[in-house]
Amino acid sequence: MSISNPDKPYFPDLGGRGRKIDLVNYYASVAEIALTSVAGRPTYLQRYPDGIEGEEVYQKRLPPRAPEWLGRVTVAFPGGRKAEVLRPEHPADLVWAAQYGTITLHPWPAMASDLAHPDLMRIDLDPQPGTDFSDAVWVALELLRPMLDELGVTGFPKTSGGRGIHVDVPLTPGWTFPQVRRSVLAIARELERRAPDRVTSAWWKEERGERLFIDFNQMLPDKTIAAAYTVRARAGAPVSTPVTWDELASVSTMDFTIHTVPERLAEVGDLQSSMHEAAAGLDRALEWVARDEANGQGETNYPPNFPKMPGEPPRVQPSKKNALNWGDFRL
Repeated sequence: MSISNPDKPYFPDLGGRGRKIDLVNYYASVAEIALTSVAGRPTYLQRYPDGIEGEEVYQKRLPPRAPEWLGRVTVAFPGGRKAEVLRPEHPADLVWAAQYGTITLHPWPAMASDLAHPDLMRIDLDPQPGTDFSDAVWVALELLRPMLDELGVTGFPKTSGGRGIHVDVPLTPGWTFPQVRRSVLAIARELERRAPDRVTSAWWKEERGERLFIDFNQMLPDKTIAAAYTVRARAGAPVSTPVTWDELASVSTMDFTIHTVPERLAEVGDLQSSMHEAAAGLDRALEWVARDEANGQGETNYPPNFPKMPGEPPRVQPSKKNALNWGDFRL
């Protein structure tokens, strides 16, 4: 595969170590392992054809001239339109994506073979203004890890490549997206109850304050987060990297970059290689959902590009609620 403009600066702060060819070489060197987090999944492309200081192109559809040998699958978007998107199946697919200007790969939490049933519950610990990676670490270790034990499931943490932390929970087959999303919402609400000054489940930004947001709406079809071992479009070329729970207390985001992760993988291998052997069900989490419903904490808002869902409150930010747009609706 030929590489166009190999010396184009993609990460200018890295100088001669932040060129397009450095990005492509990174993906080529880790492709066998990186493929495990995207293989067989609809995968969107976050592209920066002119480097991270240029225009971002968040691309879902495969381009018309994409090579015929690329894996692909047809998905439906929330509005009903359909498109053919990348379904990586071979390490060369990742190298092609990098040559095409992709920095970050965004896979679905469901396999192309069963798009209606996620095989991963993704918990996104998202620091808000005034909080940072250390807050995500505290919540992950002090609250979330023991909570997952209570629920009888196993979480696999990774750095987001930014300020946050992602925790993947492998699932047994058959759970629907609404069930998994409501389970994450129940976890978010319980985290908030246990540390109300540090965690929020509020969908509206004006209600979050300087707290860590648990982004439950990432657990929807067509919603994605950065894949394990994928690069992020930030100075220094950080990489979203799986870590052990014990490591989490001592690592930082910039420990993992395109220049350090290949060596780490050579030393520790893929920490998620056996993840699906730990797959579990959501029976206990759904008991928490039912408990919240009984206590008046039912459905909450979906993202604006989704159709209005049953039980969803009006999509009105709290500061703009009034009798005309809210009526007698109660959470």
